[in-house]
Amino acid sequence: MVLSALAVVAGLVLLVLAGNAIVDGGSNIARYMKISEMLVGLTIVAIGTSAPELVVNIMSSVDGHSELAMGNILGSNNFNLFVVLGISGVIAPLIVVRKMVMRDIPMSLLFTVLLLLFGNDFFVSHGEATYIGRIDALVFLVCLGVYMFVLFSDAKKESNTAEIATPEMTLARAIVYLVLGLIGLIVGGKLVEQGSVEIATALGVSEKIIGLTVVAAGTSLPELVTSIVACHKGNVGMAIGNIIGSNIMNILLILGIGCMISPMPFESHFNIEIYVLLAGTIALFVFVSPRFFSPYKLDRVESSILLASFIGYTVWLIMH
Repeated sequence: MVLSALAVVAGLVLLVLAGNAIVDGGSNIARYMKISEMLVGLTIVAIGTSAPELVVNIMSSVDGHSELAMGNILGSNNFNLFVVLGISGVIAPLIVVRKMVMRDIPMSLLFTVLLLLFGNDFFVSHGEATYIGRIDALVFLVCLGVYMFVLFSDAKKESNTAEIATPEMTLARAIVYLVLGLIGLIVGGKLVEQGSVEIATALGVSEKIIGLTVVAAGTSLPELVTSIVACHKGNVGMAIGNIIGSNIMNILLILGIGCMISPMPFESHFNIEIYVLLAGTIALFVFVSPRFFSPYKLDRVESSILLASFIGYTVWLIMH
């Protein structure tokens, strides 16, 4: 069991390092391609920081550990929304651009509802939980394509006024970072998956709990680090963009690819995690909406509410 714990720790460290390498390499490649920083945050950074979840999800689903895979996705999204945003907003109030409020947060809510409907086979058996199949995965991937098209279309309209940052490394070095990051993710993901399953078996703890807590928090570390660094550098808008983008990628890209490779059984007890995610996303929209509390801003009080809510939810989860 000690070796399993060490494997999980080593895997999580490797995932963080690999995720950072992908973000650094991908961001610089994007700069060479003259893509704005805002688009980089919603796409390259979001995909890069979600890459650990992608690897863990694919490996877990292929090896038959569906509860670990689904728990990782839902746990990571809730960790991102409540903890990462909560900590970031406590450090510095997060200024949210209008387009994020009116486009990206509602899209995140919509895709979460879609996951709830597909997971419960709403369109087939009207509530009987079975699995997320390849047709569902295809719909996720199509939605991802449409969403990305909208992002790049909007970015193209703003390209004349957007300020493109200067690359911080050569193109060759950026490509090397990207490749090494992908290799690190594969190795790290396998270590986390194997070690987590062994620990769960030894302690008699369900894969669901391990996926919702330890693995979810570990694979969300890139989002946490990225958001804290963004706040420290004064780019608070990047922090919330990274989180919303990552949560969308986790559902559309990661579940889309994972369930396309291997259809994933969906147990009904995961519905509570989806309800928590829906409630958190709605709360975020209310907090930053111009018609409610702090227009286009997530302040420290609202961030503390998110953080405290997650602590209470985690205590309840462990007790049950």
